[in-house]
Amino acid sequence: MQAAKQFDTANHLLAAIPRKAYQRMLTGLEPVELTYGQVLYEPHGPIRHVYFPLDCLVSLLTAVDARRTLEVGMVGNEGMVGMPMALGIGVSAVRSLVQGSGTAMRMTAPRFRAEFKSNIPLQQALFRYNHLLMAQISQTAACNRFHEAEPRLARWLLMTSDRLQKNEFRLTHEFLSHMLGVRRVGVTQAASALARKQLIEYRRGAISILNRKGLEGAACTCYQIVKSLQDHAHA
Repeated sequence: MQAAKQFDTANHLLAAIPRKAYQRMLTGLEPVELTYGQVLYEPHGPIRHVYFPLDCLVSLLTAVDARRTLEVGMVGNEGMVGMPMALGIGVSAVRSLVQGSGTAMRMTAPRFRAEFKSNIPLQQALFRYNHLLMAQISQTAACNRFHEAEPRLARWLLMTSDRLQKNEFRLTHEFLSHMLGVRRVGVTQAASALARKQLIEYRRGAISILNRKGLEGAACTCYQIVKSLQDHAHA
């Protein structure tokens, strides 16, 4: 319990819960380290824990076919991984893959069910977050269909930076190809175009944002649409 107290405001969703209600949750929360590439859930697999990221990032991936996946959403310190549990569903529809290593607060599925039933502020916070997550997923679907790889990559890098709160992160072209749903050569071309404009620097296995304002200008409108919704919700 003492270990959990130090993290009580790092996750925006938990921070939105009144302290008295949050204090009741503490005995069911434990800090865990999540590592890059770790799979939390598989499609149609059971949700045994829910996760409240603090400084890590989780991608929500849907299967396109036997070999390919596509990112449909991402969860950082603004929300919770395992949202089907808030809807009374104990299995995942997507693969949840850790994209950025860090710490999360974890709660077992049975404890979450009991907590959700009795904790009205938690219910309200999760319903608001579910609205934001659905908006992000819907916008990502439109982005994947209509926008080119370069502005999509810029959007994706900005969203990742916002959630990890840093401008350099570990990435490979193969990982990005799954995130964006394009071939590795398409990722290379998009990253090279942004690098030529001196907006990013790509080194083997890592990308750094050099010019955030310029990258925002290169991103598609989907970034600002989703960010404005989240900023308004947190205001």
